[in-house]
Amino acid sequence: MSGINSKVFQFFSKLAKNNNREWFECRKTEFKALESEVKIFAKEIESALQEHDKIEKAKIFRIYRDVRFSKNKSPYKTHFGMAFHRKKPPLRGGYYIHLEPNNSFLGVGFWGPSAADLFRIRKELEVDAAELREIMADPTFKSYWGTLQGDEVKTAPKGFNKEHPNIDLIKKKQYTFHHRLSDQQVLDHNFSELIDDHFQNIRPYFDYMSSVLTTDLNGESIL
Repeated sequence: MSGINSKVFQFFSKLAKNNNREWFECRKTEFKALESEVKIFAKEIESALQEHDKIEKAKIFRIYRDVRFSKNKSPYKTHFGMAFHRKKPPLRGGYYIHLEPNNSFLGVGFWGPSAADLFRIRKELEVDAAELREIMADPTFKSYWGTLQGDEVKTAPKGFNKEHPNIDLIKKKQYTFHHRLSDQQVLDHNFSELIDDHFQNIRPYFDYMSSVLTTDLNGESIL
């Protein structure tokens, strides 16, 4: 498999210091060449994922920022982001790769679950969170993915008891795991293998969440 060209980080480091249209337009050809390489890399990652999972959709995010509602008016992102969505409805969750100088990472899980999915997850955790806690406590799993991440409400979602023993999980609005990457890891010729290894090792979590989101609280299929 191909790897990541070190010129990607060089370009974004320069862009971070010159984040304006004039500078970018003069170097757009250089960017497009790098983007084409990264698209090939993304297709190879998708193909590797298809060997052990079912990917419904893959995309590389555009470099242009939506500045309409942001205080930061810089027109360009200083990273490549690529997402891989599992096949719905039987499979849930997604994979994400973020390539940015000194700030690269892998992400997996549920960034923006629908209101229905979020409620279903919370109700499951209200009844029993033992299986999820067991998955997260597994030493091998923790060595790959660390601890659960994600935004959360301050106390408890509406309709849930803030004193519930699983409130630490119930109050989450996102259910994600991240793995930080050094620039050296990203540029290493084994980077694609590192990615696929980590993505394979999130499966216990994805299998659990897919089971939850395709059944009711009695364990009956809703598909």
